[in-house]
Amino acid sequence: MVSGNSAIRGSRVGAGPMGEQDHGVHADRIAVSYWDAKGNETIRYFAANLPEDEIPDVIDSPSTGLPAGRDRDNPPALAKTEPYKTHLAYVKERRSEEEAATLLEEALQQLRARRGTATTD
Repeated sequence: MVSGNSAIRGSRVGAGPMGEQDHGVHADRIAVSYWDAKGNETIRYFAANLPEDEIPDVIDSPSTGLPAGRDRDNPPALAKTEPYKTHLAYVKERRSEEEAATLLEEALQQLRARRGTATTD
């Protein structure tokens, strides 16, 4: 059995003289639908007195994480995803084979030099 200090069985926490109307639950609001590229609809609610230019045209869809727009027939396009590349793949793209070989050789020489100084101490 769970018991609390001042809770009455069946009562809501926070219920009191400040009701839901004071918290904005019953405030006038409008529903705005957003659609993502996969056809998922997300409904967001905004205050009725909010100017049209303050309502965002694009949001992130909570179900897919994709951008969602207000135009059902023309939702934002899927983002281009590239396959994962390692750091060495990017280095090879930026440099020629000769430069990459030179850099690798310099790095190996520095490592060998550090090893040599560490073992002589």
